[in-house]
Amino acid sequence: MARVLVTGATGFIASHTILRLLDAGHEVRGTARSAERAATLNATLSRYAGRDIAIEIVAADLTSDDGWAEAMDGIDYLQHLASPLPANLPKDHDTLIRPAREGALRALRAAKAAGVRRAVMTSSMAAIAYGWGDRRPAVLDESHWSNPDNLADNTAYTRSKTLAERAAWEYVEGEGAGLELACINPVVVLGPAMSGDVSASLEVVVQPMQGKLPAYPKLTFGVVDVRDVADAHVAAMTDPEAVGRRFLLGESVLSFREIGEVLREAYPTRKLPKGELPNWLVRALSLLNPTLKQIVPELGKTRAFDNSRARALLGRDLVPARESILESARTLVDLGEL
Repeated sequence: MARVLVTGATGFIASHTILRLLDAGHEVRGTARSAERAATLNATLSRYAGRDIAIEIVAADLTSDDGWAEAMDGIDYLQHLASPLPANLPKDHDTLIRPAREGALRALRAAKAAGVRRAVMTSSMAAIAYGWGDRRPAVLDESHWSNPDNLADNTAYTRSKTLAERAAWEYVEGEGAGLELACINPVVVLGPAMSGDVSASLEVVVQPMQGKLPAYPKLTFGVVDVRDVADAHVAAMTDPEAVGRRFLLGESVLSFREIGEVLREAYPTRKLPKGELPNWLVRALSLLNPTLKQIVPELGKTRAFDNSRARALLGRDLVPARESILESARTLVDLGEL
């Protein structure tokens, strides 16, 4: 049994990772911006798991040194999942970049000081697939890095993930030498929700189910199940082959319309959108809708990937995207959110 710290413990991926760690027999402590969130988190975990769960939560924020030494005390492994992911992206990119980058370094420095063996950090496909412009590889893998300086092919979020992961690798290769690191780079994460406080990634299910779209923008998404992402975090924590490696997690690539068709088939009485919006109309609507503005650079683009390294880490195939979509919808319906 190991003692594991999970940062951003109340998050979508983090909650599933906590349960996987507990199932594996590990002792888990979490961080959140407020320790008062422990009661709500433990109630959520207990309800979803069908058993009593009570983990300790220590208050620690990405933007402050307070609480990190206490959170890391006696810890063997760090699972660093905390990172800002707002529904609407800010005009000032540093609003996201600074806490993502500085927060990662803050967590890693505290881990190094506490003698932690290994850190597993949640990065993203965003740190692999962006900033390439027309030179983007046909199939992306872990050897590829996004170029955050190409603002035409980036958002504040994609830049924040790239710069935070770059900083993490530079730290363990320099000042933090001796602290092992592995990074998990998922695409859009779907799958069962534990509560109504859901990840922004689930909007690709929420938006059509709530009838908020007249038709689908011409977007494609790599899809991966949250349970696979959680399993990858746990596997990368102890697998000797995971040290110094990145793991791109994605099951398949689907268009927004294809995701909607899966939902339409499962919920035939609901009024879901049909067809696709022309790109010019999405651009025009984005002038009035900030949520749409952040997707404009993605119109008509497909970012294909190789998931062989992730499958090797897990020792199996990944959950089919269709199941992930349906589990997202089912759990949100059951929770009264849809």
